Amino acid sequence: MLLVADVGNTNVVFALFKGREIKARWRIATDPRRTGDEYAVWLLQLLAIEGSSREDIKQIIIGSVVPRAIHNLMVLGDKYFNVTPLVAGEDAADWGIDVDVDEPRSLGADRALNSIAAHEKYNSDLIIVDFGTATTFDAVDFNGAYKGGIIAPGINLSLDALVGKTAKLPRIAIQSPQSDSVIGRNTEDQMLIGVFWGYVAMMEGLIERMRGEIGRPAKVIATGGLAILFDEHTDIFDAVDPDLTLEGLAILAERAAG
Repeated sequence: MLLVADVGNTNVVFALFKGREIKARWRIATDPRRTGDEYAVWLLQLLAIEGSSREDIKQIIIGSVVPRAIHNLMVLGDKYFNVTPLVAGEDAADWGIDVDVDEPRSLGADRALNSIAAHEKYNSDLIIVDFGTATTFDAVDFNGAYKGGIIAPGINLSLDALVGKTAKLPRIAIQSPQSDSVIGRNTEDQMLIGVFWGYVAMMEGLIERMRGEIGRPAKVIATGGLAILFDEHTDIFDAVDPDLTLEGLAILAERAAG
């Protein structure tokens, strides 16, 4: 079986694959100081709960936007699974796509992995929207080449800034608005309207501008934790695919093993 680790700025998501099928997934807060031993105490118990053991893991691959976290995950693989992990974007796990931007090496692992998986699954011009700590919009052409994109503050990051820089505004949770009205009757509703509907308007506007610049029909694929929430309030997405980054890691591991 394959163990993948998707290291984001907020969380590390581990997933257990059998072929291309995800059998289990687990999430832990990202902390570059977390040692391989600490990961093992947590992860080996979760594997046991799923009825698996360390001996079942034949391959490990890491995709990370936090470089400092990679070393301890390498230690985890070598020490506890007797497997030297692949690192996405390096050596046998090279991206294998054309990164057609000014600074190809600056492309984040999550965005490259999304591009790889989306191209294999949807095979057209694509706009990929990933709702994470930051919200990214990526353009991938019909040949699978990464052409560039947009980085915007994530919605929770925007809300944290709003609450942190004001004296009286309360902390609220991001959720679906109770109505389609954009005229709030109290402070909490007005904040939710501003953050949520403002974000929807920003997202729809940027996607339309990207489509105009691409000049060909492009499918819009949404991924990340909040994709399903936003999909309920816009028809801009052609597909919602929450496991795109994990699937990109599985594709790279399969190519490396092949």
